[in-house]
Amino acid sequence: MLTQSSEIVMIVPKLPAAIDGLGDYGFQLAQQLEQAYGWKTRFIVGDPGWRSSGASSVSSISARSSEALVTLLPTTDTPILLHYAGHGYAKRGCPLWLVEALTQWCKAGGRLITMFHELYATRPIFSSATLTRHFQKRLAVKLMTLSDRTFTNRQSYAEKIHHLSQKSAIVLPVFSNVGECLYPKPLAARSRTLVIFGSPRSRQEIYQQSRLEQICHRLKIETIIDIGAALSVELNQLGTISVQSLGVLPAEKISAILSDAIAGIVSYPTAFLAKSGIFAAYCSHGVLPIVISSDLNHQDRLEANHHYWWMLSPAPESIQAIATSAHNWYLTHSLQVHAEKFAQCFEMNSVILPNC
Repeated sequence: MLTQSSEIVMIVPKLPAAIDGLGDYGFQLAQQLEQAYGWKTRFIVGDPGWRSSGASSVSSISARSSEALVTLLPTTDTPILLHYAGHGYAKRGCPLWLVEALTQWCKAGGRLITMFHELYATRPIFSSATLTRHFQKRLAVKLMTLSDRTFTNRQSYAEKIHHLSQKSAIVLPVFSNVGECLYPKPLAARSRTLVIFGSPRSRQEIYQQSRLEQICHRLKIETIIDIGAALSVELNQLGTISVQSLGVLPAEKISAILSDAIAGIVSYPTAFLAKSGIFAAYCSHGVLPIVISSDLNHQDRLEANHHYWWMLSPAPESIQAIATSAHNWYLTHSLQVHAEKFAQCFEMNSVILPNC
């Protein structure tokens, strides 16, 4: 086991309490790295409007310029972990200032490790972000070539990274940001509860599904628990099934609810499930994940009706078998696995470690 104790610098778009997926990911990873391996993290927040709580381990840039960022970068003996999605650092996904500053730092001998949460815009065709996709792609490729090691959350992204830079990327689907359950209770020992969790838009899509009530009856659901920001229309009942709208909850309360629920529904394209935090939360707590998606695309070692119930398919014979397969899939890239893989790469000789 790695035991080296030192400091790393993480660059993130924002940090909690701001709502930001990359910031939540970085914050929880930093906590696990320190707890398990002794690595302390200093954060650089790439949003000049972000307001710190006063913690000495966090700095935010004064402006989105390479000059402002360079003044915050560490000496070259401290590795940097960049959490990258272009739109997190620039309105149209083209953070030239970020790439310029890191280019200067890497040329001086710095070691950069990049987690590509996104690569560059590919859709929708007429969005403003997609109109700048060629510049986004150039910046992403530059970061790939600068990086000593690259990580990403989807196999298809890893294949693109290899095609564009001839570098191999480690694939780690996202971990749950509301906790994990290593030894989940069997579904038969849980409450007949179904969880609908996520953004208002995705939850609204779920409630509009004509098969939702049918699925609830098939699973003998007694209560639907709705978690997240308020919907435009308040729901108290779905047919004969009560709906409890609990609003925004802290992670530990969400974890406790999921640990006793039998199923959870997410509206997300099946090809991208490996980067869904909601899907990860369901898998990590041993519930039956139910996926709403208009198409079916098996990627990242996920198969419909083996790791999740695709809503457009017939009811599965064994929901416990699916929940168990989903949980086993999740354990291959849990928070602890993430920390282990990143910690290996922070070792001074990381660039020659074959498995880092």
